[in-house]
Formats: sequence, C-alpha cells, structure tokens
Amino acid sequence: MFPRTEEDAPRVNQEITVPQVLLVDENGVKVGQIDTAEAVRMAEERMLDLVEVAPLAKPPVCRIMDYGKYRYQLQKKEKDARKKQKVQTLKEIKMRPKIDEHDFNFKVKAIRNFLEEGHRVKVSVFFRGREMAFLSRGEEVLNRVMAECGALGKAEGSPRMEGRYMRMMVTPVPQSAKPAAPKDGAESAPRKAASGPNPEAPAPAVAEGA
Repeated sequence: MFPRTEEDAPRVNQEITVPQVLLVDENGVKVGQIDTAEAVRMAEERMLDLVEVAPLAKPPVCRIMDYGKYRYQLQKKEKDARKKQKVQTLKEIKMRPKIDEHDFNFKVKAIRNFLEEGHRVKVSVFFRGREMAFLSRGEEVLNRVMAECGALGKAEGSPRMEGRYMRMMVTPVPQSAKPAAPKDGAESAPRKAASGPNPEAPAPAVAEGA
C-alpha cells in the first residue's frame, strides 16, 4: 500500500473505506457498482491498484491502474510545467544624472531586454556630492527611460528618493499580438487609384475648329 504523503493524494487500495464503488477497469471499461473489497481483489489479481479518482461521487468512482506509474507521470508533468514557467526576478540598472548618450542607450537596451524576458527592473539614479541640489536631472533621466521602454513596461508609482538614489520600479506589461496581415484586396484601393487618369498628364490636343 502506498503511504499518503500529500493531503490531496487519492486514496488507494485498503485506504478506500466506503462499502461500494463505481469501478472502471484498467482499459477504461465501466464495470459498474460493486463492493469495494471485490474491486480491491480484482486489482490485486491484475497486480495493479484500486485508485479513488472521484471521491465526491455517489458512490465514489475508482479505477484499476498502476498507481506508481500514474504518480510518476503526474510528478513529471508538474516538473515540466514548472520548467516552462517564467521565473520573474528583480533586476537593477544604475545610472548617473549626467549620463552620456552612449551609456544611456546601452543601459536602456538592457532594461528593454529584461522587460521582454518578464523581469521587473529597478532603475536607480545615483547622486554624488553637490548633484543632490539638482534632483530634477534624475527625473529627466527616468522620464527618458520610460519614453524608451513604455511599450514594454509601466512604472510602479512615481520616482522616490532612497538616500542618494532616486529609484523607479518598472514592471513588464503583456505584449499584444502582432498586427494581422492585410486581407486580400486591402491594398488594391491605392493601386486602383494610381491606375486611374494621371492629373499631371497633358490634356489631349483639340482639333482646330472643334
């Protein structure tokens, strides 16, 4: 008998204490309502297990199966699903209020990459010495960042000071689907218009006396 290691794990074999169950065999064939003891005996004859798959049914539905294999497949599916999930982490990019254009573009590119990968980004502007008297320059830098990254992320509130750092948190936003290709004939209108009379073409000559 398999030990119950999880509260939501199904009951198996002798753990099933109800007097009768609705039995489905190992081939998916509905056997019908029978005594639980008889269902367990049938599973043992096949060297398989009786597993309660619908405990809330009246009577509960049980199926004959290889529970060890079934549990392994479930664990493998859960593991594969976790691998496919994107793990969101917090990234930080530091800048200066007098950052040069090349450095700014390089760091904005990094921010955009992080957002595209689904990560949150903390953008920090560090002030040294007398630069603390010009906090508006930090705001200008952060506003430029959002102007460049607005299609990929949104700011979590306004920039705030933390010591000598002015910080802003940027969260990735779901990306909309790419625009659909134009339907057949969608581009024909301009072409048809172009094929009409050319207003710049010279007017046909008129015979004298007409």
